Amino acid sequence: MRIGLTGGIGSGKSTVSRCWQALGATVIDSDAIARELTLAGGAAMPLIVAEFGASMQAADGALDRLRMRELAFAEPGARQRLESILHPLIGIETEVRAQASTSDFIVFDVPLLVESGRWRRKVERVLVVDCKLSTQVDRVMKRSGWERAAVEAVIAQQASRARRRAAADAVIYNEGLSLERLQQQIEGLAAHWRREA
Repeated sequence: MRIGLTGGIGSGKSTVSRCWQALGATVIDSDAIARELTLAGGAAMPLIVAEFGASMQAADGALDRLRMRELAFAEPGARQRLESILHPLIGIETEVRAQASTSDFIVFDVPLLVESGRWRRKVERVLVVDCKLSTQVDRVMKRSGWERAAVEAVIAQQASRARRRAAADAVIYNEGLSLERLQQQIEGLAAHWRREA
């Protein structure tokens, strides 16, 4: 079964992803693939340099993430231009990894699953990790050291909580849950989806 896993920044999606891995699921992380594609020598780098110029390439040959993030916030079309380069490459690589999997569950960890519009057709179930907006902000500030305004700017660019929940086949409300309780919820959901299948 192919599962699309998504949630806003700071929702705890990565923790839920690890819970699926503990059950033996194959987890394919689209953000990790995007990072690989934009490392020095990554398949996306020549295309990014051609589109945005050499200033977007750091001294080590990788994408200058800070500069790209600043451009994306300053120029609305920049993000779409970057995504038009990365998304097809990510799509190819996720499918290669999915085809190689022998697990009962393949979990595609996709932060912008709802926003992309095309992932719904690629998966059989969508699992959304949700929490309060204030919790998202606090978690990201704590783990990343970002200013509140920077976190809120990222959240504003993502789909709303309501829009994500509306797209979900299941929602995990990750507010005050222990890791043990979270794992139990994933196990219960996996068992339920196995029965349905």
